[in-house]
Amino acid sequence: MDTSVVIMENGVEVINDNNNQTPNGIDKSHLNGPDQVAPAKEYYCCIPGGRVKLRIGTRGPASEPPISVPGLLSRTAARYPDDIALATKKEDGKWHKLTYKQYQEKVRTIAKGFLKLGLERHHSVCILGFNSEQWYIADLAAIHAGGYAAGIYTTNSAEACFHCLETSRANICAVQDKKQLEKILSIRSRLKHLKAIVQWEEPVDTSVPGVYSWTQVMEMGLKEPDTQLNQILKSIAVNECCTLVYTSGTVGPPKAVMLSHDNLTWDAFTIGERVGDIRPTMDKLVSFLPLSHVAAQVVDIYTTLSFAVAVYFAQPDALKGSLVETLKEVRPTRFLGVPRVWEKMYERIMAVGASNGSIKRCIAQWAKDKGSKHHLARINGQTGTTCGYKMARSMIFNKVKDQLGLDQCSTFVTAAAPLSPEIKKFFLSLDIPIVDAFGMSEAAGAHTLSIYPKFSFDSSGEILDGTETKFEGAVSVNGPGEILMRGRHVFMGYLNDEEKTRAALDDEGWLHSGDVGRLDSLNLLYITGRIKELLITAGGENVAPVLIEQQVQAELLHVGYAVLIGDRRKFLAILLTLKAKVNLNTGDPLDELDNETKKWVASLGSKATTISEIVRTKDPLVYKAIEAGIMRANKHAISNAQKIQKFEILPADFSMNTGELGPTLKIKRNVVYEKYKDIIEGFYKE
Repeated sequence: MDTSVVIMENGVEVINDNNNQTPNGIDKSHLNGPDQVAPAKEYYCCIPGGRVKLRIGTRGPASEPPISVPGLLSRTAARYPDDIALATKKEDGKWHKLTYKQYQEKVRTIAKGFLKLGLERHHSVCILGFNSEQWYIADLAAIHAGGYAAGIYTTNSAEACFHCLETSRANICAVQDKKQLEKILSIRSRLKHLKAIVQWEEPVDTSVPGVYSWTQVMEMGLKEPDTQLNQILKSIAVNECCTLVYTSGTVGPPKAVMLSHDNLTWDAFTIGERVGDIRPTMDKLVSFLPLSHVAAQVVDIYTTLSFAVAVYFAQPDALKGSLVETLKEVRPTRFLGVPRVWEKMYERIMAVGASNGSIKRCIAQWAKDKGSKHHLARINGQTGTTCGYKMARSMIFNKVKDQLGLDQCSTFVTAAAPLSPEIKKFFLSLDIPIVDAFGMSEAAGAHTLSIYPKFSFDSSGEILDGTETKFEGAVSVNGPGEILMRGRHVFMGYLNDEEKTRAALDDEGWLHSGDVGRLDSLNLLYITGRIKELLITAGGENVAPVLIEQQVQAELLHVGYAVLIGDRRKFLAILLTLKAKVNLNTGDPLDELDNETKKWVASLGSKATTISEIVRTKDPLVYKAIEAGIMRANKHAISNAQKIQKFEILPADFSMNTGELGPTLKIKRNVVYEKYKDIIEGFYKE
């Protein structure tokens, strides 16, 4: 018998064959149209139009009835029709706000426009642009019209865009502006499925065949009856694909991760349940991380939609410096940042502190001491608030938060890459407890999320309720070993790639993450390394590079990035960048050191102001200071084989445009290895 719903009872899978009841006893006969669960035979699928079984539990978050993306939008629009859904700052400085009722109407209108332009079932709409109202609407409209939403990173080359458009069988590409349009036009003749390009920012050259403005598509949709759209909505199942998320492609071409309606809506629901105190229509979030990345999608689009959280869009240059100004204007109540965002805020605070006089610095240090003691006591289970902490909060902490635009914020999250424990401790001392989330595209975004005060400085978050975790190759049930995940958030498969799908998903539905980790008694997950990143020295010792790199950065605050070298080598070496100023127009790093690094270099007695000066002359004062920092870091090594023997300063800092960083500012190690292979080989010449 074909079935798509599996109930978990005491870890045993039991078929639920009552066609009119969900596992928690709710009559599902009313779930016609977009909330139906279609028959399926397997937990994985990698073909367009396929469906998968759902692993629905009997209790807790895993038992939540499935809901589709159109069903979720309809539910929220019905509950909060006149409340703010999306807000965009216009050129006149005013915020244009869209209610949930208007949001749904625009999604349906654009969906009809997409159908008019020829969007076919299970083909994609690729979206290329910075976070915006149009990005959200195009995404949900593609899904409503029975297609797939597929984000493309704005930094992608034309060829990288071609890969996404062609493999997803894109019928439509929605682009932000002329710059992105030109990329698509340059490859258009090779895209056999592409029928239309829609540009949302004016002006639009609609004289180019097949190019439409956003306004034109809205007008098309308004003229179309609802008949075709409603028929498609009735055919949509929650266990079919609705979104494609492309992996970063650091090893081989990016893979198209197939996420079902249930993957996204259930993971969003579970994230909200873990946060626990979300206030519908009152909470606010600033959207700035790339929406083509799964973390931003599941939080910015789906968790906000699930809990009626208003989304305010940052400016396109947010990561180049304007983010804090937007935060100060919006005053969000929840904030998700990647490590580099938190590091930039840390540098901003340190720069202000360095300019203060000795009395102010003493007061700040006193306040940080009170803040650290208060929060460490909370983490250890103590309650109560001291007078010293209250004074510090009033005199210092509230002012710092105000200057960051985080004075109304109650949830501070870091994700996508490890954040140094030292930076977490710094922010904790300022009354900003940063908690961790961990996941991957193949897990619909999140598998863990900590909520203060249940967290640890070096953990990657608490396992989400309703999910399962185990460790392959581990002696103990709690690891260490390769982290395996299972649950309703685990993806369907890689589009049209069964071989890689079967390599990632085993026969029991466990997703193999490629990360090595362990669990503690509080259900907190610790990631100790990545199998593919693990260095195995010539002497056979396994070395996890991230922990050592973080230790070096903790000792040398003016080092931008650190990349450990040593796989199949006699000893460890490390590549370092110095923090540099950035071209605000392109995002490229400049040769000139940033202001704080200049001050540090000057404090050493050096007159250098650029990276090239330091590297060309092998500035003895700078190199000696870095060598001393590495020696301090080496004191934390667990063995002599894990000590760094040599280092080199690279001629430029890393960036997305120059290729060393991915869209979430993770280091692309293979790119760095190739780009600086001569320096690496130089470490090991006799």
